[in-house]
Amino acid sequence: MAETVGFIGLGIMGKPMARHLANAGYDVVIHTLNRETISTFTAESNKFIAASTPKDVAERAKTVITMLPDSPQVREVALGENGLIEAMGEGSLHIDMSTIAPATAIEVSTALAGVGAHALDAPVSGGEAGAVNAALSIMVGGAESDVERAMPLFEKMGKTIVHVGASGAGQVVKACNQVMVAVNYAAMSEALILGAKAGVDPEKILQVLGGGLANSRVMELKGQNAISGKFAPGFRVDLHRKDLNIAMNAGKTTGVPLPVTALVQQFFEALTVAGRGDLDHSSLITIYEDLAHYRIGQDLEA
Repeated sequence: MAETVGFIGLGIMGKPMARHLANAGYDVVIHTLNRETISTFTAESNKFIAASTPKDVAERAKTVITMLPDSPQVREVALGENGLIEAMGEGSLHIDMSTIAPATAIEVSTALAGVGAHALDAPVSGGEAGAVNAALSIMVGGAESDVERAMPLFEKMGKTIVHVGASGAGQVVKACNQVMVAVNYAAMSEALILGAKAGVDPEKILQVLGGGLANSRVMELKGQNAISGKFAPGFRVDLHRKDLNIAMNAGKTTGVPLPVTALVQQFFEALTVAGRGDLDHSSLITIYEDLAHYRIGQDLEA
């Protein structure tokens, strides 16, 4: 008999992650707020089983994965009315792969431990492409024995899987990751606007920078987005903005100043105010274009 796992949250990232589990032979009990998505999944494979509430998911599966937008949603799904906690107990494992505040991860883990259940915080990096290709980086906080239990599931969704510490540590490392990615976007944006407005072909700029120390995964994966102006969301601005707020709060909690992150975080705030929150985070370059009064390939001063 196939092992059953629960999956709650079928957004841009959750959809391919859940499909990888089903393709690997797991029966996947699914729940999300979009009923059309549920219908699509159950129609495409009998490996997907619809559930009406998070509690219903936990009643049918001993291991439940959540992939949700933010801390309030994770707290509600795990601890709220008809939440996981109402059906979880000894032998149950909650794996939260969302990006949330470390304090919320610890709160959920502590509450579930009170009913005998276990929890891991296992946020991911790699965006939509990483999710689709089962190539995510997964940073895991929690007990070693729970990580070992979850490893077969992680291996169906990701390539780099690292146990980084106790409960909450996964979210701390994800905050570090989002700082690095955001600052890389800012650096790439400044370099491209500087070179392009000075009259250099931005394709040539990417080619040269990609061959030296300036290269980065951000530039490799999203450089073409930046110069083409195509920003269909793989990871939305509003989500990265949320993640930077988590990082800034973590800095305050731990007494670590994050001055560069604070500046870039304000650029992400500006993107949202400009109505670009639903675009891919590579659209950060548009704020630099606004400041320079220049669009790559189009001088606005004319």
